[in-house]
Amino acid sequence: MTRRYSTADLEEMMEAGVHFGHGTRKWNPKMAPYISAKRNGIHITNLTRTARFLSEACDLVFEAAHRGKQFLIVGTKTKAADSVGRAAVRARCHCVNKKWLGGMLTNWSTTETRLQTFRDLRMEQKMGRFTRLPKRDAAMVKRQLYRLQTYLGGIKYMTGLPDIVIIVDQHEEYTALRECITLGIPTISLIDTNCDPDLADISIPSNDDAISSIRLILNKLVFAICEGRSNYLRNP
Repeated sequence: MTRRYSTADLEEMMEAGVHFGHGTRKWNPKMAPYISAKRNGIHITNLTRTARFLSEACDLVFEAAHRGKQFLIVGTKTKAADSVGRAAVRARCHCVNKKWLGGMLTNWSTTETRLQTFRDLRMEQKMGRFTRLPKRDAAMVKRQLYRLQTYLGGIKYMTGLPDIVIIVDQHEEYTALRECITLGIPTISLIDTNCDPDLADISIPSNDDAISSIRLILNKLVFAICEGRSNYLRNP
C-alpha cells in the first residue's frame, strides 16, 4: 500500500528553525543541492526539499509500521535526548538517548547478554532481594542496575535487531549509523549542512541543533508510525 503524507508546511518549519544550517565555513559540499541561500554567515536549508524527504520518510515508516516492523530512535546529545525519549514512548519504539555503546548492534550477542542481566536485576529488585544482601553488595548491585538503566533502558524490550533506525544528528551518532550500514539496516537521518547526505537511506535536511526543529521532525515521523500501527492492528 502507498500513502503520501502531507508534512509540515513551510511556515511551520520556519517557525521551528528547521531551515537554519551551520556557518558557511563549516559545511559539507555534498549538501550544496539542499542549501538555498546564505544569510548572516550561515547556510539556509531549502525547506521545499526538506518537506519532500520528510514526506518520503513518513511514507516509509508508515508502511513499515503497518507491517509490524520495529523502530529504534537514536539521539544522545543533550538537546535531543528528551525529545527522543518522548517520541519513543508515543510511538512505542525503542530508543537510545544517553550514550551509544560501541557494538550495540554489530555485536548484538553481547548486547543481548547485557539486556538479560538488566532484566534479571530488575526482577530481583522488584522481588526485594536487594534488601537481603549485605549493604556493600547491595550498593554495588544498585550501581550496576543504574548504569544498565541509563544506557539500556530505552531498549530493554528489544529482542532483536531493529528494522529501521531513525538518527538525530549524523555527526553525533556516526558510530550508530556505521553499524546500521554494516548490517544493512535502513536508516532515516536528520542532516545539517555539515553532514554527508549519501550515508543514510533517507536524509532529511534540517537543523539538528534546535530543540524545536528536532521535535517537529520527530513528531511528524511518530505520527506516521502511530498511523501505520493503527492500520496494522485493524488489518493485521
